[in-house]
Amino acid sequence: MKASRLVVAVAVAGSLSLAGCGKAGQEGEGGAGGSGTPSIQAFDINPQPRDKVKDGGTLRWGINEFPDQWNRNHVDGNLAEAAVVSNALLPQAFISNEKADISVNRDYVLDAKVTEQSPKQVVTYTLNPKAKWSDGKPITWADYQAQWKALNGRNPEFHIVSSTGYQDIEKVARGKDDHEVIVTFARPFSDWQSLFGPLLPVAANSTPQSFNGSWLNKIPVTAGPFKFKGIDPTAKTITLVRDDAWWGERAKLDQIIYRASEQDSLMGAFSNGELDFVNIGPSAPDLSRANSTQGAAVRRAAGPDFRHFTFNGSSELLKDERVRQAIQLGINRQAIVQSDLQGLNWPITLLNNRFFMNTQEGYQDNAGELGVYNPQKAKQLLDAAGWKLNGAVRQKDGKPLDLRFVVPSGVQLSKSEGELAQSMLAQLGVKLTLKAVPSDDFFSKYVIPGNFDITPFAYIGTPFPISSSYGIYANSPTGKTWNANFGRTGSPEIDRAMSRAGQSLDPAEAKAATNEADKLIWQKVNVLPLYQRPQLVAVRENIANLGARGFYDLRYQDIGFTG
Repeated sequence: MKASRLVVAVAVAGSLSLAGCGKAGQEGEGGAGGSGTPSIQAFDINPQPRDKVKDGGTLRWGINEFPDQWNRNHVDGNLAEAAVVSNALLPQAFISNEKADISVNRDYVLDAKVTEQSPKQVVTYTLNPKAKWSDGKPITWADYQAQWKALNGRNPEFHIVSSTGYQDIEKVARGKDDHEVIVTFARPFSDWQSLFGPLLPVAANSTPQSFNGSWLNKIPVTAGPFKFKGIDPTAKTITLVRDDAWWGERAKLDQIIYRASEQDSLMGAFSNGELDFVNIGPSAPDLSRANSTQGAAVRRAAGPDFRHFTFNGSSELLKDERVRQAIQLGINRQAIVQSDLQGLNWPITLLNNRFFMNTQEGYQDNAGELGVYNPQKAKQLLDAAGWKLNGAVRQKDGKPLDLRFVVPSGVQLSKSEGELAQSMLAQLGVKLTLKAVPSDDFFSKYVIPGNFDITPFAYIGTPFPISSSYGIYANSPTGKTWNANFGRTGSPEIDRAMSRAGQSLDPAEAKAATNEADKLIWQKVNVLPLYQRPQLVAVRENIANLGARGFYDLRYQDIGFTG
């Protein structure tokens, strides 16, 4: 779903990320143009120069979840919709264009570069001295140091999304003044530009208590073109207003009001003129509804996001790898992809890689025999694992093989996927029970704590490859703490392959190691990829600089109305 919220957020231009890692989203993301779809662009946001955008106005933005954790570096905050809101409010050291080219975000950082490579990698940041937090404190090297200490994984009391990159840092120190940051790495880290975004102030990162709790149901400090006005839990709205203390280009809009609701309700509100922007997701009925709405435009783009099923390897019924492999073999992914993408004018192509999209350099099909629909082999594996057919449903030790397929309510796509999988698995003697849960609880109460057997959503990509996905597949150091690895399976071999990819400064070597990791994950059956998800959004046709963004980082200060 949009990491729907998360993700998590979920590498090299084109891999995913979960908020540092890939973000997770409920309705599913993805998308890459293929031959025969020339209209699909890298981004589609109605780009307009600032002088063509009116001053003032309120943008009503629909989101399909109502986050309660606003610290996006916290495992519960790694959600796509949390990012949609806080990207208008918080520092990001680097920004990406539609081609996934990375540059410093000069509103916060004037320069950042590798200043030493031997004997250790050293990166020097020159901060914008004008940048300050909404409480009046300047943004300095101390904020960077505090974030490294919170996210380096050395204190498990910080409930982080991922320690990727931060765990490779030896120290973060003050340079010639408070606005120079010297970051020294103990081990090379090729995706160093993925770090320190979003940046939080010292106070948020100083203790586990503040990290875990001080951003619950509130955004206490900001540093962006907009500032936080308030949250209405009854109306499920989050309101941002222009920050006149912002040192960058003045925001065009007066305010942005985010309204959270289930996906079906959002599309109805958009059609009725109550919302100005909503993510369609891969839904042909919603696309048709948007196309028929007067004054609306549908914008579409290719992106690094992908739809998948996550298998919970810590589940009592799925802890045996043979059972997970059997379920995977018993799911006809091609039929599910065909159903999901029908009517969207999008390539019906299976995704057989978790790190690279079909159209990306570095992509290779790593599925092998485990990625091919094979119900006969699936039955053999279940027999070998001791699950014997007893009537319509297999049993072992008197227990039926009855799996919970957890979906967010109001997301028809997830429900349809579950019904298809239910029919397929019934042929193996596996019962799949669909469990619809409130959208706002889907990640926080089910996916993150592992209260499911199988669940569908999407990971939202970033321009950074292995580093942004590392946390999704990283092995637990304790066997209990899994952070962003919702599938709760891993291995030292997978970790070593991902580490080689992250530390290699040779792109070819990094891609080879990334694909090695992907091959190993096919064996573990953690995340079962389905397809690269189309980015489809509905927006009022007179709104500029907002739409299907692909890799492009939105400039919230430039969003506004043209007429």
